[in-house]
Amino acid sequence: MKPLVRKGRDFGQFLKALKRQGKPAYLPFYEHIASPGFIARRTGSRFDRMTPDFPAYWRTYIDFWLGLGYDCIPMEIPLKCRLASSDRHGASSDGSEAHVVFRTMADFEKYAWPDESSPIEFSHFEVVADMLPAGVKIVGGVCAGPYEWASQMLGTVGMAYAIADCPELVEAVFRKLGILHTSAHRQLASMDGIGALRQGDDLGFKTSTFLSPDRLRRHVFPIYKQMADAAHSHDKPFILHSCGNLREVYEDLINDCRIDAKHSFEDGIMPVDQFKKQYVQRITPLGGLDVDTICRSTQDELRVYARRMIENCFADGWWALGTGNSLTDYMPVDNFITILEEGLKVRG
Repeated sequence: MKPLVRKGRDFGQFLKALKRQGKPAYLPFYEHIASPGFIARRTGSRFDRMTPDFPAYWRTYIDFWLGLGYDCIPMEIPLKCRLASSDRHGASSDGSEAHVVFRTMADFEKYAWPDESSPIEFSHFEVVADMLPAGVKIVGGVCAGPYEWASQMLGTVGMAYAIADCPELVEAVFRKLGILHTSAHRQLASMDGIGALRQGDDLGFKTSTFLSPDRLRRHVFPIYKQMADAAHSHDKPFILHSCGNLREVYEDLINDCRIDAKHSFEDGIMPVDQFKKQYVQRITPLGGLDVDTICRSTQDELRVYARRMIENCFADGWWALGTGNSLTDYMPVDNFITILEEGLKVRG
């Protein structure tokens, strides 16, 4: 693995972009997640067969990001919440209804929730923080947000029925998830090794949000606000990653939830450079380079594409280079390296 060298790593440069306070000295990089397969191919390891408890797991994970020139380590750990196991491998409903644990209020009342003071395994963050070199910080959060957890616990179809037939169940599930997520973020925000907080929660698809905007305002956005408040109480920014068309709720996310930055952009919905023009000085967009373009283009085409996106998005310094979604199993590693090489040339 040939490392990409960034001289003088400084997480404070990424903070300038997130807080929109001055122009960074260089173009920061940010990614929400990388698939285990991508990490394995880049590092020449069996990372895709490791678990977080494997001795080499976190060392390999950190070396992957440092070897790409990052000054932040994206990291998320799931809630200690049990989901149902699926025995319907390949079934059409496997992704939406396979992990349901709540169909009635009785199911909710007998469920073994984790202790509110220990909703996730915090020790992983402590292990990673102890391994980081000077100038590098974790961007940390909970794996899957309140909507994603609720849609698994109730099922997508099950939630739709419950909203009509048993709204008190929906209310109870989101209320409990809000307590757990907020507790996790409050504790993460207090950790010195964590420089910013992030939450992934895919709220929509190409044309709309899964839940109506009013339903999101009732069940989900109050939780986001509490998580953002937890970050801000320690002077740390809060990043939201969410796929889908969020046009109808961006004002809620910016004005009410007070998120500092948004990740995940799709050209078919709103390209990142258009988003930046529309919401300039109010929120920092992160990443946004089209995954399909990165996968299919030649090296020369990628260099031209990267330079164009950098010119469009980094003129004021309030942006970070990265994909519109994630580093996927099928993305050619060399293609992404080409993008980052162009980014390393840029100074503020």
